[in-house]
Amino acid sequence: MENKHTVGHIVAILTIAIWGTTFISTKLLLNDFTPIEILFFRFIMGLIALIIVYPHRLKVKDKKHELLFAGAGLCGVTLYYLLENIALTYTMASNVGVICSLAPFFTAILIYLFLKDEPLRGNFFIGFVVAMVGISLISFSGTSNFQLNPLGDLLAVGATIVWAFYSLFTRKISSYGYNTIQITRRMFFYGIIFMLPALFLYNFRLGIERFANPVNLFNIIFLGLGASALCFVTWNFALKVLGAVRTSIYIYMIPVITVVTSMIVLHEKITGMAALGTILTLAGLFVSEGKIYFLKKKAAQV
Repeated sequence: MENKHTVGHIVAILTIAIWGTTFISTKLLLNDFTPIEILFFRFIMGLIALIIVYPHRLKVKDKKHELLFAGAGLCGVTLYYLLENIALTYTMASNVGVICSLAPFFTAILIYLFLKDEPLRGNFFIGFVVAMVGISLISFSGTSNFQLNPLGDLLAVGATIVWAFYSLFTRKISSYGYNTIQITRRMFFYGIIFMLPALFLYNFRLGIERFANPVNLFNIIFLGLGASALCFVTWNFALKVLGAVRTSIYIYMIPVITVVTSMIVLHEKITGMAALGTILTLAGLFVSEGKIYFLKKKAAQV
């Protein structure tokens, strides 16, 4: 069981490492694609990949389970990314980054209220505060002024809340014994279905010729196969093994990964504020996971 938990932590870190770099691919694709087009193409590709990898049909044990799959697809695929992308058109990216990092907090509250199988611990809240200070320092280290935009910021809060519901639905589904790839595949299917109305609202066009550009092709493959097909499977596995609260804490690492990636790929310089924010964010993650208390206990035994 301990080995399974270790694997859960490893795949959660792997997932966050990939998700933390997707902003570069998305930024490059936005030169030729709209946000909804990127979203549609990446999840269609992800769905096809999962069907090829595991073509076995999912046999749903209870009709009520189908509602949970639909809810997870609506929240984790359609609403989260749409709300986040629309929020970016109204407010600063730094605002959205900080607000979306509230996901572990909302996830913990929802899991406690609806499932009560993952108790809220004092170290979770201490780590949350420390991490949020660090994330704020990272996000605002390169901005000269802080600006609030009620609509954009509220949309970002909405994105964070629907991601918490996605975690809740997935945590519930994982207790029914379904295969993780089949779970993810069914969520993608519903996510794409719910996405269809938005395609008409945002003037979607197929424009296959755009993939003749190697940069576009590589980045959509990275988002479709890596950030979608692979990462949703590994994230759902981590949710199943570690629980929604402990897994969601790794979301704190996304701004850290972003800073490191920007240094390597975009050759951006890290500021002192961002460096301090990185240390505090990792410290918050460490505390929230309960490692401090574990070390104290080990020291006492010695």
